[in-house]
Amino acid sequence: MTETAAIELKGISKAFGPVQANKDISIKVMPGTIHGIIGENGAGKSTLMSILYGFYKADRGEIWINGKKTEIPDSQAAIAAGIGMVFQHFKLVQNFSVLENVILGAEDGALLRPSLNKARGVLKHLAEEYELQVDPEALIEDLSVGHQQRVEILKALYREADILILDEPTGVLTPAEADHLFRILNGLREEGKTIILITHKLREIMEITDTVSVMRRGEMTATVKTAETNPEQLAELMVGRKVLLQVDKVPAKPAEPVLEVSNLRHIDEDGVERLKGIDLTVRAGEIVGIAGVSGNGQSELMHVLGGYGHATGSIKMNGQELDLTGKHSDGRSRRDRGIGHVPEDRHHEGLILNFSAWENSVFGYHHGPETGSGMLMDIKAMKQEAQAKMDRFDVRPPHPWLAAKNFSGGNQQKIVLAREIERNPDLLLIGQPTRGVDIGAIEFIHQQIVQLRDAGKAILLVSVELDEIMSLSDRIAVMFDGQIMGERLPSETDQTELGLLMAGVTNPKELAHG
Repeated sequence: MTETAAIELKGISKAFGPVQANKDISIKVMPGTIHGIIGENGAGKSTLMSILYGFYKADRGEIWINGKKTEIPDSQAAIAAGIGMVFQHFKLVQNFSVLENVILGAEDGALLRPSLNKARGVLKHLAEEYELQVDPEALIEDLSVGHQQRVEILKALYREADILILDEPTGVLTPAEADHLFRILNGLREEGKTIILITHKLREIMEITDTVSVMRRGEMTATVKTAETNPEQLAELMVGRKVLLQVDKVPAKPAEPVLEVSNLRHIDEDGVERLKGIDLTVRAGEIVGIAGVSGNGQSELMHVLGGYGHATGSIKMNGQELDLTGKHSDGRSRRDRGIGHVPEDRHHEGLILNFSAWENSVFGYHHGPETGSGMLMDIKAMKQEAQAKMDRFDVRPPHPWLAAKNFSGGNQQKIVLAREIERNPDLLLIGQPTRGVDIGAIEFIHQQIVQLRDAGKAILLVSVELDEIMSLSDRIAVMFDGQIMGERLPSETDQTELGLLMAGVTNPKELAHG
């Protein structure tokens, strides 16, 4: 007798205007399994799960839950059908307690006290059963990201979810927190829960899932048993061609120091010290990677180096002191000194989305002699140069007059990279180079970064993706709470040691052997 699927989607289609997000998708998810869904950015994964959770209504198709055809017009109907969803960006009230967040929307009547007392008991049981320990009285704003995620899972379990959807759940976690999450998911699976895991990380798919479905351009291209596939095959199914997953590079040949940072300190607008005495050197011909969980000072470091924030201490560029607080501490002055900057947030800092690709390709450099000046700016030359950059960096579609907002995330990133790399900087600051970027574009971006290094340039790389830091960097510095916890060579460390440093452990090797 064939086992009934926990979820079966039949012929799901969804369009947003001319964009077909999902095309005739059918998928079966068996009970008590962890089912991965992978695909490039914009492949339609989140749209499909939003239909299952009642955020969107499909244009066509059917949803079957445990063998019964089920209408899911909204998220309340999804919850009633036993479906819970943990979103990439948590939906928690920051100044409420854990307990208050868990019962929010699931109160037993008008009086809160009985609801809170009941929830306290249920929470204690769930925490013990699934390794989801968290203080029920703690305010959300006082919890780490990993603990906030536990609250989201507890919320779903409190509503008696048997099917749990997790959207990119490890994007904001340390490796240790990600490992703990996987232990939780294994425990849930052993208890008979069904889990759908949306991720772009092939290593996670291989490590935790039983079955994996691959989406490409709104269609389901394959569903395979995880044990019967490998990362290379999955990458090819996602992109439609063979993809080089490992960064191909020769050993670095570091030369003289280009960037020398000494006792760098930065206090933000709220009076909080975000950089606490940073010492760092980046040499010509090397990539120095900054590893760390988001929010530990990496962004502030890049802002100060790029000329977007004041600081105390010393920054030398090719042996010359840079202005840290005066009129020459801005981004234009930094560019004049040979510093290129690919910011972490391309939408707010790297591009003006309503402007054309050719305009974005000269922003920050439009004062240069090659562009002309004022009313005499050479628009034709700028458009021609933008076209050449788009061709060299394989930007699709290769139309310089198209607004930046009309390109995919990966192609927007290529526009920013082309602008900065083609200026031949002595030092390139790169923040989150492949955030939200398709796996095929990741391969291309990594190649460009390595080529720049091989041309004798200094590169400072910030990324929350440890795989990216490990494979691209020649040296790795780990940041925690505004400080550098230590430096390591990629060949002499591993993700466990880096993860401990990222969590603030100063002597991880002693801890590991103690």
